[in-house]
Amino acid sequence: MLNLKSIFSIALAATLITGMPAHAEEIIKLATTTSTENSGLLKNLLPKFEAESGYQVQVIATGTGKALKLARQGDVDVIMTHAPAAEAKFVDEGYGLLPRGIMMNDFVILGPKNDPANIRSSKTVEQAFAKIAESGELFISRGDNSGTNMKELIIWNNAQVDPSFEGYKSVGQGMGKTLLMANELQGYTLSDRGTFVAYKAKLDMTIDFDGGQALANPYQIMLINPAKYPDLNHKGARALSDWLIGAEAQGMINSYTVKGEQLFKATYSE
Repeated sequence: MLNLKSIFSIALAATLITGMPAHAEEIIKLATTTSTENSGLLKNLLPKFEAESGYQVQVIATGTGKALKLARQGDVDVIMTHAPAAEAKFVDEGYGLLPRGIMMNDFVILGPKNDPANIRSSKTVEQAFAKIAESGELFISRGDNSGTNMKELIIWNNAQVDPSFEGYKSVGQGMGKTLLMANELQGYTLSDRGTFVAYKAKLDMTIDFDGGQALANPYQIMLINPAKYPDLNHKGARALSDWLIGAEAQGMINSYTVKGEQLFKATYSE
């Protein structure tokens, strides 16, 4: 017969068990860009995946450079990033497997509504950057080795401009905080369109330049090579990757809007 102490111990154990977090094999650690978090897209997508799969996704929202570093260290199970050259290197080095393009949006140059550097008349994004540097106006750079920061540095290089001019400020922040700083200082900055739309109500800025293939912003999801880190949750990572390229998730990406504006375009095709 169980005594009172035994009954209490069993009840306490049951309480602890039901209150415990998910088992490690049920958790998927996803390192991704701040743009997918700031835009609200992941909060729209992941609950559906979790409900259907039984997995719990832990999101580490950071710059693409940091996301790739975490993957190289075996600290996450899967990554979703937007820096094609860095992603190709990650795969070539043997860390990444099965890169899949799942969606895209574009980059835009944001700035004061009166466009003091007159970049709206530019024919190319390189010309727009050169005008900002020549004008002496402020340019606020994320400076965080993110996909957006990598793209920005490529544009400066293509424009043959050294980004060390007096108005250039590197802040080492994510996209949301960089937008708020650029807004406060009334400077120019490069942003993904999705985060701008999500933050637009907080900003007294506008799109001063957009358009063209040079500002395309593709996103990929990639698995981590099990030969490098066999103990990661590879099964869960593959389940998430498979779900994101499926018709349901691709449809949700296309239909996701903020204030009536579509933020991303689904791009996966067999």
